[in-house]
Amino acid sequence: MKSFDAIVIGGGQAGPFLAARMVEKGMKVALIERKFLGGTCVNAGCMPTKTLVASARAAHVARSGAVYGVNIPGEIAIDMKVVRARAETVTMNARNGLIGWFAGMDGMTVIYGHARFEDPKTVSVNGEALTAPRIFLNVGARPVIPDLPGVNDIDYLTSTSIIHLDTLPRHLAVIGGSYIGLEFAQMYRRFGAEVSVIEHGPKLASREDEDISDAIADVLRSEGIDIHTGVSDIAFSRNSDGTTVATDSARIDASHVLIATGRKPNTDDLGLDAAGVVTDKHGYITVDDRLATNVDGIWALGDCNGHGAFTHTSYNDFEIAAANLLDGDDRKVSSRILAYALYIDPPLGRVGMTEKQARASGRKIMISTRPMSRVGRANERGETKGFMKVIADAETKKILGAAILGIEGDEVIHGIIDAMNAGTTYPALQWSVPIHPTVSELIPTLLGDLKPV
Repeated sequence: MKSFDAIVIGGGQAGPFLAARMVEKGMKVALIERKFLGGTCVNAGCMPTKTLVASARAAHVARSGAVYGVNIPGEIAIDMKVVRARAETVTMNARNGLIGWFAGMDGMTVIYGHARFEDPKTVSVNGEALTAPRIFLNVGARPVIPDLPGVNDIDYLTSTSIIHLDTLPRHLAVIGGSYIGLEFAQMYRRFGAEVSVIEHGPKLASREDEDISDAIADVLRSEGIDIHTGVSDIAFSRNSDGTTVATDSARIDASHVLIATGRKPNTDDLGLDAAGVVTDKHGYITVDDRLATNVDGIWALGDCNGHGAFTHTSYNDFEIAAANLLDGDDRKVSSRILAYALYIDPPLGRVGMTEKQARASGRKIMISTRPMSRVGRANERGETKGFMKVIADAETKKILGAAILGIEGDEVIHGIIDAMNAGTTYPALQWSVPIHPTVSELIPTLLGDLKPV
């Protein structure tokens, strides 16, 4: 049996950076990864998908050139092999960077294999037992496939497998109208495929307020994406050219099907029972406010603990654990203000409460909205879809949440994220003097238009 000061299981966005910090402190650390260093973000999430989004936007801009006085003769053609290769290059550069970084660390042992608990202090991998007083789980999540009629009889795609396509689908049917599905829907529509989105719920992106959901649907429909919401029955069957997707309201002849109905944690084959680690009914590892499990000496970070499921929240889990365990701090998950983005074009930047949540909280609130058509930068760029919205507490003057669906919304939202984390009141933020012409310059104006509801 090999002994270490700490064992990290999973090479995603939390564990490896915590392992590196522990090595810096002189500890001997084993990092166990089942497949690829970098986790979902590097290998099947943010990096390859946003690279594909960039290629799709380039095609969209090229087709729209005449509006800006740029005439490109002939048809805009998409070389999917080049598109795929570009995304793969971005992934491999990041993955190889991690491999090289860890290889140069004395005290770091990287082991590729499937780890399972033998007891609370021991894991086995590749037939070898490893032990440590501290074990950190950063095992991530994977796409979940719903039990729908005929789903096992077709060749479906997931968010992991679709990034490896090097041919253009004739017609892509996207099952699921949330964040992952919508990004791929717009992306492949811009590549030139016919696209249909099929969503069980009454709205797309159901986590958002209805006005945001409606505006997202308008953006996608304006690009020719066929949207079906409120679908109660879905069944699949093979046909001569792919798959027939039959719903209670439509029959879609698709060449490819992407199933994007959510993700589940990779916790079902870790031998958690042998360690006594508790999970919830969905398989997420139960943790306290400092990311410790119910078993002394075992922590869970990232997607597998159900607190965020984003790259940035996973990295923040690392920051919390490192601060508490290595720096003598006392940081908590509950102190985190959740923010995220939807990377359709224009993107949605979101932070804090939705309007619906704020109303349900019982607070006296104020709301302000502003269409992007009243933003100078948006007009100059010819990208006026969407709107900005902010919600504030009428009594404390603190900002409760915001949504910016529009050009550079994923960047602009950080002005509000920073203000909320600093505890800045909205009247104070109104007095900032932003740069013109930017989208961010409208934040003080947006705040100045707050009205009680």
